[in-house]
Amino acid sequence: MKRYKLFINGEFAEGHSGKFLPVYDPSTESVIAEVPDGDESDVNRAVAAARAAFDSGPWSQSTAQERGRILFRLAERIRKETPQLAELESRNSGKPIVEAEYDLGDAATCFEYYAGMATKVVGHVNPVPDNALSLSLKEPVGVAGQIIPWNYPLLMAAWKLAPAIAAGATCVLKPAEQTPLTVLEFASYLNEAGLPPGVVNIITGLGETTGAPLVRHPDVNKIAFTGSAAVGKAIVKAAADTVKRVTLELGGKSPNIFFADADFEAAIDGALFGVFINQGEVCSAGSRILVEKSIYSKFVEAMAAKAKTIKLGAPLERETKMGPLVSKEQYDRVRSYIDVGKGEAKLASGGSTRPAAFTKGYYVEPTIFYDVDNSARISREEIFGPVATVIPFKDEADAIKIANDSPYGLAAAVWSRDIFRVFRAVKALRAGIVWVNHMQPTYVEAPWGGFKQSGFGRELGPWGIEEYLETKQVHINLNEQPIGWY
Repeated sequence: MKRYKLFINGEFAEGHSGKFLPVYDPSTESVIAEVPDGDESDVNRAVAAARAAFDSGPWSQSTAQERGRILFRLAERIRKETPQLAELESRNSGKPIVEAEYDLGDAATCFEYYAGMATKVVGHVNPVPDNALSLSLKEPVGVAGQIIPWNYPLLMAAWKLAPAIAAGATCVLKPAEQTPLTVLEFASYLNEAGLPPGVVNIITGLGETTGAPLVRHPDVNKIAFTGSAAVGKAIVKAAADTVKRVTLELGGKSPNIFFADADFEAAIDGALFGVFINQGEVCSAGSRILVEKSIYSKFVEAMAAKAKTIKLGAPLERETKMGPLVSKEQYDRVRSYIDVGKGEAKLASGGSTRPAAFTKGYYVEPTIFYDVDNSARISREEIFGPVATVIPFKDEADAIKIANDSPYGLAAAVWSRDIFRVFRAVKALRAGIVWVNHMQPTYVEAPWGGFKQSGFGRELGPWGIEEYLETKQVHINLNEQPIGWY
């Protein structure tokens, strides 16, 4: 069992409290590592290092080309270490090893994308009605506090760190206490890649003892958070005291809409993949499955039959399609929602206690409820587990009304062969991401973020780096004559 350290100012460091948090393998419920139980003193050290690196360290004089080369080297190292990192992430999070390998590839791609983007940040010359030159410049935001969730550990770190480094900002990153291991392993690559001390600092601990002090800290200029809506709301309130910039990628209850003319087999696969990939621990999961009434019964039957073939198993077995949930806390939460659902709707598949094949591990069967009203709790609240609600609709207008009747607006999907209907739906849906005849494709080149209580701001693509940049106006007077106002 490995005992990790914090990463502050380019060095691995002991936590102030001397205490440690256990890190579990959710498939065996056993402790596989320990990480420092960080506190406010650790946050202060990390922020001070990031502040010094930004204000007076060599990073403040770095060129875009230098930052790009560092990012390329980090991507190369991730690709080289993918087998080891994927195994560690699979053990720590419970996700199937094949999915972990894909995630590591996506993380490397993210660093490569922003390596190229570093040299594409440009300002503007503004036409003004004077004999003057007006410029708008882009400059890094300063120190960024970054708080990431446990469902995609190193990939979420890449989404935050890569654009910040490309922009020239400095960072204090807090991984989720459940899944910090691959992020801490990644920390050992930073110095080798040529990143100056203090540019990236990584602290571990609980949200109350490390996340909250990071949000409150007066020397932090921006907070980037991915996680629950409840925590996101608390962050906005706390950040207001120091008027920090904030970007939030919060929860979702995404509608996955199936019209009768959709390709039926592709639609069934899309419905199951959309909600059961990564054990349903996906913010954009298509957990509200809306089906046109004329195919509703056939659709539910086909979903239930195919869901029973999804292989639950040990995360490191390559045939596994669903592993355990990340923690006992999450397992208990999902189980409680399944109990709620049994009183609100009918059960098509799953819903039992721990599957009989497993004596240990936080395994939950793929669970499908049908004849669900959109006002039910299992339709309104984010479960973040392998639980689908199937809701019938009458026609296009009814589908859009049900889909938009949610406090969330992260993603949505529409399945139909009617191109006119598809475009009407794309325009009408109140979501930051809309997929057509597909579910869950995610590209670093495209913006990611939601409407309503799914957050604000965007990650990925050029939008992602903009969140780490400030705009400065510069006026240069070209008139040699006095202003002459007196």
